[in-house]
Amino acid sequence: MHSLPPARFRYEDNWIIYSDDDIVVVNKPSGLLSVPGRGEDKYECLGYHLEPIFGELKIVHRLDMDTSGIMVLARNSDAHRHLSRQFQDRQTEKRYHAVCAGMPSVKSGKIQLPMRCDWENRPLQMIDCIHGKHASTLWQLKQQDAERCLIELTPITGRSHQLRLHMKMLGHPILGDNLYADSTSLMKSSRLMLHASELSITHPTRKERQTFYCPAEFMLTLSV
Repeated sequence: MHSLPPARFRYEDNWIIYSDDDIVVVNKPSGLLSVPGRGEDKYECLGYHLEPIFGELKIVHRLDMDTSGIMVLARNSDAHRHLSRQFQDRQTEKRYHAVCAGMPSVKSGKIQLPMRCDWENRPLQMIDCIHGKHASTLWQLKQQDAERCLIELTPITGRSHQLRLHMKMLGHPILGDNLYADSTSLMKSSRLMLHASELSITHPTRKERQTFYCPAEFMLTLSV
């Protein structure tokens, strides 16, 4: 049996935002899979690094590989059921921050464009006003300069690639987006400039509302 390729990421203590007997809340790095993919080259994922520390963890939701930010994982079956129901019933609250191309003409808005998978070009998604599923995103301008802007994004629905595609359709693609950005916007960042910065859940055992916040590294150094 041949060995797996070496890990690309080195686990760091600052990945952990919070942990107890029921949940682990982490800041997933950009470029790391939420769950393992197909093939030995995609074995490395969040659980690969966390399970030696916490034991078996159960995935509740996912972030795109190239999106960084807050994820919550369950440590037991009861917590997994409780949290999964919250995400399914839209009882969680999520906020993202993204650095996007251009200068919006207004400071906030709501994007409502139905989406579906572009089956001939998977994993790309596409806007389809006839067959697409409802998708809704609130956005707010936080900072800007002549060529880029910092946008706060609040997804009302949770479609795959929703924020990336909606910002493209708004005319302000996320910098570094290798799926939806134009070539100029793609080359302006070595990573996808999208980060899940805030997550509110109800704790599965204590039933208390908890909000976790973790700013992106690019937010701390951004000079827009």
